[in-house]
Amino acid sequence: MKGNSGRHRRQVLLASVRSLVTAALLVTAYYLLPMDSAFTATTVLVLVGGVAAVVVLLAWQIRRITLSPWPGLKAMEAMAITVPLFVLLYATACFLLEHSAPGSFSEPLSRTDGLYFAMTVFSTVGFGDITARSEPARALTTGQITLNLLLLGVAARLLANAVQRGRERRDQSAGPGGATARRPARDSGGARHPGDPAARVPS
Repeated sequence: MKGNSGRHRRQVLLASVRSLVTAALLVTAYYLLPMDSAFTATTVLVLVGGVAAVVVLLAWQIRRITLSPWPGLKAMEAMAITVPLFVLLYATACFLLEHSAPGSFSEPLSRTDGLYFAMTVFSTVGFGDITARSEPARALTTGQITLNLLLLGVAARLLANAVQRGRERRDQSAGPGGATARRPARDSGGARHPGDPAARVPS
């Protein structure tokens, strides 16, 4: 029992460290990667492709959750990758739009401002200190709000279901005694094989 408890604590620690490191790497890349290109149709296509990549990544993570012996921890790691990546995609788009078309937002956006605006929209807080003014900026924000609803509603439900299926699968494979359940071998007619100990007749 103590061994299982210690192993679980180690898994929690590892999952937490991986989640924090992943989020930190994504934010670091956001600040370090060059963003000197104009906001064009190509930018929109890249944004759509990025959102599609988030969906594919989420689907892959859901499959991993159902197969993992620690589905709850895998779900935490999945959110630690999906949410920052999604928010940073829109933060990048907002930053590029403001620098290509100044005045698109209520104030000039730095990278931190773009991240702040995307995060307030994602969290549905909406302080109102930064607002979308131009039509493209409002369309971009509307797209993020729409995907927020899907991510917070549909994706969260899928992750919760995956965790439940993963726990059920783990419990079934563990069996009642904590080990993999073994069933006596039977032939096609339902009779036990001679090698089955239950089929042996005492002499």
